[in-house]
Amino acid sequence: MIEIRWHGRGGQGAKTAALLLADAAFATGLHVQGFPEYGPERMGAPITAYNRLDSKPIRVHSNIYAPDIVVIVDESLIGAVDVTAGLKNTGSIVVNTDRPPSSVRELFAGCPGAIYAIDANEISMRTLGKNLPNTPLLAAVARLTGIMPEDEFIENMEHSFMHKFSTKPEVIAGNMNAIKEAWKGAVLI
Repeated sequence: MIEIRWHGRGGQGAKTAALLLADAAFATGLHVQGFPEYGPERMGAPITAYNRLDSKPIRVHSNIYAPDIVVIVDESLIGAVDVTAGLKNTGSIVVNTDRPPSSVRELFAGCPGAIYAIDANEISMRTLGKNLPNTPLLAAVARLTGIMPEDEFIENMEHSFMHKFSTKPEVIAGNMNAIKEAWKGAVLI
């Protein structure tokens, strides 16, 4: 089982990304969970969302306390929230940042796992015209988990976006461009 914990702020799309990842993984035949941790969320407040992906039925129904992957949608949460709490020794971190690699590595001193950086803000601004980093991060996480090949992921996401944005078809192309660009955009540091 792969367990993923997303850290973001209300309005950045962490919950939506977790749900879209669950949809994409489900389309491959995996058993999935995608859910947010509800509380007094409001725009800009820290939020947490979760994914579980497995080839077998998932029997556990709780928050994720020992994730395999931590996704940080907003780097300002580092230090404000213990984003790496419980991260497995073999776990990975995916962080949305424009910092140089050495600076990012310093942020997570002592974390033995892999750290991937992607400037999801810049990709989303260029492809969507808005700062919505969830779509680029979704592609990076899908690639790192290996849940499906790139072409299958792109096809599944296009189908999901057509359903999700049926009343706003003008945003589909930008989201698809963000997905395609971000698939290879995460850099191991």
